[in-house]
Amino acid sequence: MRKAVQQIMLGTVTKNEAQAAQTLSAIRGAGFDSVELNRFMIQPTSLMVRLMTRAAGMPVGAGGAHDWKRLLSEADLSVMSLHADLGSLERERAAVVEDAKKFETDTIVITGMYRFDYGSYDEVLRLAERLNQAGEALKAEGIELLYHNHNVELLFVKPGMRAYDVLLAETDPAYVNFEFDSYWFTDGGADAKLWMKKLGNRMKLWHINDRGSRQHGPAMTPILKEDSMELGTGNLDLAGMQEIAQANGIRGVVLESHKNWIEKDPVKSIEISGDYLQKHFS
Repeated sequence: MRKAVQQIMLGTVTKNEAQAAQTLSAIRGAGFDSVELNRFMIQPTSLMVRLMTRAAGMPVGAGGAHDWKRLLSEADLSVMSLHADLGSLERERAAVVEDAKKFETDTIVITGMYRFDYGSYDEVLRLAERLNQAGEALKAEGIELLYHNHNVELLFVKPGMRAYDVLLAETDPAYVNFEFDSYWFTDGGADAKLWMKKLGNRMKLWHINDRGSRQHGPAMTPILKEDSMELGTGNLDLAGMQEIAQANGIRGVVLESHKNWIEKDPVKSIEISGDYLQKHFS
């Protein structure tokens, strides 16, 4: 079972190449064999993108200027997959494919649509068509296309039908499959295990995270705010999800959390979660 760290966790600990090398070495030491890259983090990004990701709690840092190919090689880490946006894939497919091949990955993941109406059946149906077209073009290049969910795909587009239902039904398994994020569907109030069963062997990668609270001392209100946690320290049924994920035949797991790291240290957080994965995933 391949184990990766999502690059979004590394923005604050890759401020220069020396720090990036140290961070990647720690990731390898924690039992991970790969990284899932974000295309907007391996090349210079606009100020707007940096501000948007920071506002969402996911600062990208200065990694766009680093030689990630060399850094990953020196750390003995491979690239499990490359996150890209669908618009870029449609406008400049050759460049996106070139990036994937440069890092020797055969998997590109669409990260979800920004400013998109997931509550519209027609819009989501069109999205499925676009994904099929992109996936067919990538297949000709020897690359598989996966779609990564957040929680917005749980919006109803018709009575009893959610946006994710449409994507499952209308995308062609020959061209489009899925990287399932159990944290975001749980955050949206869904039964993640039920959706994992629906995905079956179309679930190729699992974005894994735990969910809980770092509340210390008596709670001031009867409600605790939920947030990401290190694996095995929260309240998600990771064991139950793992059973389904492995029955689905997933290729690997990708650790991702955006904040709330123990001692505010993403590397220490990665190490704790890595220990969990070492114990529970062969």
